[in-house]
Amino acid sequence: MPATDLSLLVEAAQAAAETATRHIGAPLDVRDKPDGQGPVTAADLAVNETLASILQAARPAYGWLSEESAQDPTRGLAPATFIIDPIDGTRNFIEGGEIWAHSLAVCENGAITAAVVYLPLADKLYTAARGHGARLNDAPIAPTGRPGIDGAHVLATRPNLDPAHWPEGVPDVRRAHRPSLAYRLCLVADGSFDAIFTFRDAWEWDVAAGTLIIEEAGATVTDRDGAPLRFNGPTARVGGLVGASHEAAADIARRRGVSAT
Repeated sequence: MPATDLSLLVEAAQAAAETATRHIGAPLDVRDKPDGQGPVTAADLAVNETLASILQAARPAYGWLSEESAQDPTRGLAPATFIIDPIDGTRNFIEGGEIWAHSLAVCENGAITAAVVYLPLADKLYTAARGHGARLNDAPIAPTGRPGIDGAHVLATRPNLDPAHWPEGVPDVRRAHRPSLAYRLCLVADGSFDAIFTFRDAWEWDVAAGTLIIEEAGATVTDRDGAPLRFNGPTARVGGLVGASHEAAADIARRRGVSAT
């Protein structure tokens, strides 16, 4: 990873915020994407253009994987790939909320090496570079380090607590939700919540940046079966997600009858 990849992502995220906020209060031309992939707005597309113009100009050899771009068939051959969600939490953006984020990551050999999750209206800039820790507004962050899942404060939707997912018993947890999946990962990284889990497949652009941030903060992330996440795959999906302290993640795996890696 070039030493400046993280600073480049920060620069791009700040430019993305300027583009996004110009669209607040303006016509958004909201449309539904095919196959139930959710809404897209003029702001999503404009932010995508802003990010592409900055990032691809700076790293023309890198591949490109963005929620709002056509698939790049050559990205698997590139030395690194940008994985981008221009606006994570588009529905919240449409509703005039503050819990939407720009999620930017660099992937090399299936692993995320630099990451930014920026919530401009909440004034939260999460950053991480592999081997250098994770930060919120330039201050180091750390997870709660909870030793198990019972009694934990978790970010998960109600269907994820269906007994069908928990053959060894549904844990006793306090459940909450936030609109942006990238932000949910960061809230575990900064110790605001103990764990996050979703057992449905997730798009890479929703979780790539948050995965590195939670790992560099000192917690762990796996797929729903306890295996490490790999990125820049041909389908651009990961097989669910569990993020927590190492001990709590192992406890989740045990309760779900899978082997944590």
